[in-house]
Amino acid sequence: MKDKTGRDIDYLRISLTDKCNLSCIYCKGSEKHKKELSVSEIEKIVKGFASCGIKKVRLTGGEPLLRSDIAEIIRSLKKIDGIEKIVLTTNGILLKAYAKELKNAGLSAVNISLDTTDQKQYAELTGADKLKDVFEGIKAAQEVGLSPVRINSVLIKGKNDDSAKELISLAKHNEIDVRFIELMPFTKEGRDEDKIVTGDEILNLFPELTLIENKDEKSVARYFTAEGFKGRIGLITPVSNKFCSKCNRIRLLSDGKVRPCLGDEKEIDLMPFIDNEAKLLEAIKYAIMNKPTNHSFNCEYGNFHSMNQIGG
Repeated sequence: MKDKTGRDIDYLRISLTDKCNLSCIYCKGSEKHKKELSVSEIEKIVKGFASCGIKKVRLTGGEPLLRSDIAEIIRSLKKIDGIEKIVLTTNGILLKAYAKELKNAGLSAVNISLDTTDQKQYAELTGADKLKDVFEGIKAAQEVGLSPVRINSVLIKGKNDDSAKELISLAKHNEIDVRFIELMPFTKEGRDEDKIVTGDEILNLFPELTLIENKDEKSVARYFTAEGFKGRIGLITPVSNKFCSKCNRIRLLSDGKVRPCLGDEKEIDLMPFIDNEAKLLEAIKYAIMNKPTNHSFNCEYGNFHSMNQIGG
């Protein structure tokens, strides 16, 4: 289904929970957690989205692996007509334990949030000394055949911007995509423009990176490589260089609200229609059709949900 600007919306991101086992400085949320959608409720909603042309589903959080029914959710989505690909974004701490089960359930690929390769810095950024678990999770994902394995990194000036070289080295020596995502204004850190490391700044620091032609026209990342690299470097620039004109995604929050745009506070609550298929479909179509033309990030701090509620 196309939205009002003619964009083909075929990618649904589902925040399964707003709970997390980390407390990252750019992603801190309320300690009060919302009621989570059940497996059957998720299935009903995704069936509606699939009938509107959604083909790809990404499961996010919070930390989605905190859902004990995560494999059941994947299996239920895998059976829905029209859904071609199910992928996951995780902090990786629990991935070693779950990787094989998730792959067998129907998961295709995984993105792992990792902002530094330094153990002390990782603990300072996340509030937990779990870096070893993350690397074990990355290895487990590769071993079971989840592909691609991508690392998502947010650099913050004065906090972890000195980690860029080592993060890039992960893509040089491994078949892994390392993607740098600009800091967005969902916490006080993100509201400080001086803290943002832009995509252009990364390119200026590493001029050996050369642009690769991206065969996926809907991808919001620009990919780069350099001589001897096994993986790729990606740049995602929602602040310095908007990509709204080709955005194909829409978000379902863990409490059943649809957020058509990450950078806009407007939401549509689907829960009043969860047991009425016709009205549920009508609400989904309304949400897709009224996806904002552009994100603005112009709300006062406090009006946004935190990232753990929206899903990265």
